[in-house]
Order: sequence, then C-alpha cells, then structure tokens
Amino acid sequence: MIRETVRKNSPHKQLVRDHGARLARTRTETFPFDPNTVSTEDLQRLGFTPRQAESIDRYRQKGGRFRRKEDFAKSYVVADSVYRRLEPFIRIPRIDLNRADSLALVSLPGIGAYFASKILAYREQLNGFSYPEQLMDLYRFDKDKYDGLKDLITVSTPVPYPLWTLDEKALSSHPYIGKETARSIRIYRENTSKEKWDIESLEKAGILDKETAGKLSRCVIAAP
Repeated sequence: MIRETVRKNSPHKQLVRDHGARLARTRTETFPFDPNTVSTEDLQRLGFTPRQAESIDRYRQKGGRFRRKEDFAKSYVVADSVYRRLEPFIRIPRIDLNRADSLALVSLPGIGAYFASKILAYREQLNGFSYPEQLMDLYRFDKDKYDGLKDLITVSTPVPYPLWTLDEKALSSHPYIGKETARSIRIYRENTSKEKWDIESLEKAGILDKETAGKLSRCVIAAP
C-alpha cells in the first residue's frame, strides 16, 4: 500500500511569511524631503513608525520648526542611524528676505516680532534687499546676530532701484541717500550726460562719501 505524503505549512512557517510580508510593506525609502513640510505618510515611507511620524507632526503643529539639519537629529524619535541615512536627503529651504512674511521671519533665531517688523519696513525703504548683510544696517542688529542666522537666509534679486529716474522726494526716502544727497543727485542728473550716471561718478563728484558709495554699488540699480 502506497501512502501519499501531503506537506502542510506549519504555523511557524506561516508566521515567517507574514513577517516577511510586513517587512516588504514597510521597506524604507530615501528621497529628498523638508522635515518642516513632509507628510506623515512620507515620513513612514522614510522609515518612521506611524507613532513617530505623528510625534514629528505634533511638534510642527505646536509651532516647532527644524531650522537646520542638526535640529532634526535632535528629535527624540530620530535615531542616530536613521539620521545618518537621511541626512544627505534633508532639504530645508533658506528664508528669502525679499519674500518672507512676518511669520517666516520670526522663525529665525534671534528675530522676534520687533526685528521682523523692522526688517519688513527696511525692505520697503530699500526697494528690496540686494544682499543679506544689509540686515546689519538695522539698529542693534550686530554681526553676532547676523552670524547666528546667515546660513538660514537668502536674497532673491529685487526689483532694480530706479535711482536715475525717481524724483527728489522719492530719492530722499532711501536710507542711503536722504534729502541733501537726493537734491545733489537731481542737480547732477540735470547737468551731466547719461554716460556719467553711475555710482563711481557720484562719488568722484563728492555727492556720495566712500561708505555710501560702497553700499549703493552693491545694490541692484536700474540702468539709466
């Protein structure tokens, strides 16, 4: 009599298969992401558990912000090994001084409501920041304060300042010019050919001092 042997899957083998299926479903991925805006679903794709992803999201909802990559590493749900894997893919955009609103500005270290309002007002006076160091023109905004956030900011190209076409009153409102200089620039334009309408010529004519000429030469100015 020939007996047929039927192989049945043992409960242990079924558990192994189920575990393998779960691992396949939770296989981690790596892709560029901003920890301040990445969804909880994508955080799970990156290897975080649902609970860890929710913890990161709660931190953000309470006003928390990751300013630098290292800040993400400090989160208690981000293991060192996970951070090392993800660090090359973290993308935290710099704050554009010419586009940022008050809320974005106060997220910068050392910038509260007071400095945020001063930055916005100064941006209006300048017709847009031409370079980040112009922040140090502000009262009590010293180099130490600037060094604490310079790696977090950028400046997009502003609308060129119409130095050669504005009337005297409008020119006088620029923080580098003022009333007397604005009057001198108007007179200079009326009595000098356009070929000599440049910052260097204004300095040579004694209309701008060396420091002011240096600042204006770094500004984005419309052609005559």
